[in-house]
Order: sequence, then structure tokens, then C-alpha cells
Amino acid sequence: MKKRLSTLALAVCALAAPLASQAQTEIQWWHAMGGPLGEWVNDLAKGFNESQKEYKVVPTFKGTYDESMPAAIAAYRAGNAPNILQVFEVGTATMMASKGAIVPVWKIMQDAGQKFDTAAYVPAVGGYYTASNGQMLSLPFNSSTTVFFYNKDAFKAAGLDPNKPPSTWPEVTLAAAKLKASGSTCPLTISWQGWTQLESFSAWHNVEFATKNNGFGGTDARLVFNGPLQVRHIQNLANMAKQGLFVYKGRGNVPDAAFISGECAMSMGSSSTYGQVNKVAKFAFGFSPLPYYPDVPGAPQNTIIGGASLWAMSGKPAAENKGVAAFFAYLSKPEVQAASHQRTGYLPTTKAAFELTEKSGFYAKNPGTDVAVNQMIRKTTDKSRGLRLGNYPQIRAIEDEELEQVWAGKKTAKEGLDSAVKRGNELLAKFQQANK
Repeated sequence: MKKRLSTLALAVCALAAPLASQAQTEIQWWHAMGGPLGEWVNDLAKGFNESQKEYKVVPTFKGTYDESMPAAIAAYRAGNAPNILQVFEVGTATMMASKGAIVPVWKIMQDAGQKFDTAAYVPAVGGYYTASNGQMLSLPFNSSTTVFFYNKDAFKAAGLDPNKPPSTWPEVTLAAAKLKASGSTCPLTISWQGWTQLESFSAWHNVEFATKNNGFGGTDARLVFNGPLQVRHIQNLANMAKQGLFVYKGRGNVPDAAFISGECAMSMGSSSTYGQVNKVAKFAFGFSPLPYYPDVPGAPQNTIIGGASLWAMSGKPAAENKGVAAFFAYLSKPEVQAASHQRTGYLPTTKAAFELTEKSGFYAKNPGTDVAVNQMIRKTTDKSRGLRLGNYPQIRAIEDEELEQVWAGKKTAKEGLDSAVKRGNELLAKFQQANK
């Protein structure tokens, strides 16, 4: 009889085991990180899942930023949106206008009883995702900024000092000429051309990109990046393209591959490229602040944020929202933030993570890795805080189209920028009308 009872008890336990594991609350996280960054995202979810037993974060790659955001909007309308959505920074205004689709991060944290201090975030990062009433709407996640990369071996071969990268645009042009003379077929390329050469360029020179404090002051903002300095700069790049000093390699981060392979000697792009360059490049490399025009008063100012933040989608059970809050709290830990920063090149979003990285000696051991942070922690102005403009993913596509016309010699810089501003403002007017 005892034997039968013990056998029955074992059977009950065997049945209970899978039931216990099923009791774990799943949190669906849609993201746009592929390759090594996708591995990083998976490791973050794994770290959280192993740190507790109540929740399980399930990360799912949903394509590029441009693809994942529309997919999530469609899923929301169909009633099967994820709990967490990663949205690139230029989608912020659109997400803010999606009334009822999201739950602000401050509310998710407050309802779950999680500690959440907006003052803990680096101002230029936290401020971008904060409403005018001071409440943060989404969680800063993979925040980046624009930096200048260069191939030290190519510099040596061209007779340039590998420890002295160009700091101004005239110096970039001279370096490109020497690199070409030494045999380089691609002295300079540029990733995310609209972000680096129009958005960050304007902030770096403290020049207005759009009215109404670059959109932070209201949906009636309009683009003005066809000013004298922006026209001058784009025309200079067009002239460099004609001379073979600047080579256009495509949209988005496609040009990164040309630098990482050693084909292009200089590049401008996201600080998050550091992780891949450090892992793959077969040459000595360095990175430094963006070049600037020395005759522009007050330059350089500060660069603006790139990357993405995490949004909590609405209409979910309270238990799942608690899991989202717990995961957000985990991601905000200084040690988690610092490890992510050091691994990827993304910015530490909190001051504590920056201080922890500095104390660890990481910046001293890896010269230049603090460039992105130093560019961002400067005091911002109304012209350099960042952009908050509706329909901006579509406007970015317009910037690409018009700049490609300029690089191909089919339009002057003024014609291209005038057209981009006109077309972009039509989209802003539609956004304003739809969100009255």
C-alpha cells in the first residue's frame, strides 16, 4: 500500500512540474536588433530570466526599425501587440500621438511599485523621451550618438598621424585627399546620412533644424534645415564626391561594412558600431568627435541622440505589466547598463552606469570609447536637444532621396535641401492636422 501511495505521489509531482513552469508569466518583446546586437538583446533577456522565476521575457526580432514599428501598429490594431516594443528615436513623436496604444513608462513603474527616478538618466538621453510635464514616456534603451571612425593603418600609409584624427571639416578634406593619393578608393563614407549630416550636424553647430525648438514646442513645427550652413556643408560633400574623396555607399548603416572591411578609411556613423568594429576589423582603428566648421560661433555644441527606446503597449493584464516593470528595473541597474555600454558602444543611459564604467578603468584601457558620452553630456540648447517631429521616418526617407540626387550631381545642395524641406513640411502639416 505504501509503495502504491509513493508511486502516486511521484506521478502527481511529475504532473505538477510542468504546471509550475507554465505559471511563469511571459513578456513578449519585439525588437529590431540583428547580428551581434541581436545576441546582446538575447543575453539581456536571458540574464533577467535567470535572475527571477516569476517572469520570462521572450525577445523576437521583427526586422529593421522601419519594419518593426509598422508591424507592431498592425498587431495592436489586431489585438495581439507585444508587451514591449523597441522604437527608434525618430518614431517618438508618432508613438506619443498614438493615444491609448501605449502606457507611459512612469505609470508602468508606479503601478508596479518599482522605483523610478528620471533624474538618474543622462539629461540628453532622458530628456528626449520626456513629455513637457516632466513625465518620461518610454524607457531609454539603446541610446547612441554619431561619431567619427578612422583607419589608423590607412592613415600611416598616407603619411597622416594615426593618433591625430581630423577635428574640422577642412582637415577631413585634406586627409581624404592624402588618403586618395596613397591609393585609397574610398577615403570617406557616411552612414545614416540624414542623421549624421543634417540632424547631428545642425545640433553640433547649434543651428536650427526645425522651428518650435526642433518640434519639442508643438506639432506645428516646420523644417528649416535648408539654411546657409547646411547648404554649404552638403555642397562641400558633393564637391568631395565629384573628386572621389567621399564615396556614397547606401542608406542606413549599409556603409558601415565598407569601413569595417577596410575599404573606406574614414566613416561617420553610430557609436554602436564600435562593438562590431572591435570584433571584426583586421586593422587598428580609432574614433573621435565629429568634425566641425571652425568659423561657426559656438561650435561644437553637442550631438543628439540616436538608437531607440522601449515602449510598454497598452491593453495587457496587470500581471504582465508588472513583469514589464520588473524587466525595465533590471535593465536600469547600473551594472547591467555599464556592461551593455562597454559591449556595444551604446551610451550608458544613466549617470551611475557612466560613473561605474569610468571607475572600472574601461575608458583608460580603451581610448576613445568615452567620445560618444562626452559629446552627449554637454549642456543642450533649444537647437541641440534633439528632434521631436511627426512622420519623421518618412521624412528621413525623403532626406535620403534628395541627398542621393545631390551626390549623383543631379541637383545642387540648395535644390536638394529646398526640396527635402518642402516635401517634409507637407508630411508635418498632415501630422499636425491628424493630431489636433
